[in-house]
Amino acid sequence: MTTELLIKLTMVATFVLGFVLPFGYFYTGKKTKKRYKKSLTTNVVFVVAGILIAIVLAYNPEVALASTGAAAETVGEAAGLATGLGYIAAALSTGLSCVGGGIAVASAASAALGAISEDGSIFGRSLIFVGLAEGVALYGLIISFMILGQL
Repeated sequence: MTTELLIKLTMVATFVLGFVLPFGYFYTGKKTKKRYKKSLTTNVVFVVAGILIAIVLAYNPEVALASTGAAAETVGEAAGLATGLGYIAAALSTGLSCVGGGIAVASAASAALGAISEDGSIFGRSLIFVGLAEGVALYGLIISFMILGQL
């Protein structure tokens, strides 16, 4: 079996096991919070596992060397792996920092609004805390630009 076929089969299995089955389970029964959490956990586990298996199949030098028989292509694929993982790292640094910043702004802004409604003179101090929470997303964006600059 070729590597490309294995990767395609892995991605199809990831789609079925990660999306179709968990949310089919959720939508066919009573829609409760417990069932939703169970479906979402199953979704995350299978999707992450499927992507990791596909990455291992795609960029394993031994598999590439055995399937193509050329060492020059293995070196090119190793460089492709580094570039691809660099793009993934840049995306993760931006995405996860934005999610963290959103969570921080949600709690800081709601607390600030409650405090401002009681005493309007603390508006400036509360605005600083909300701005600091938003800074987390900007730091992740700066890191992703630094990663992309190295590619």
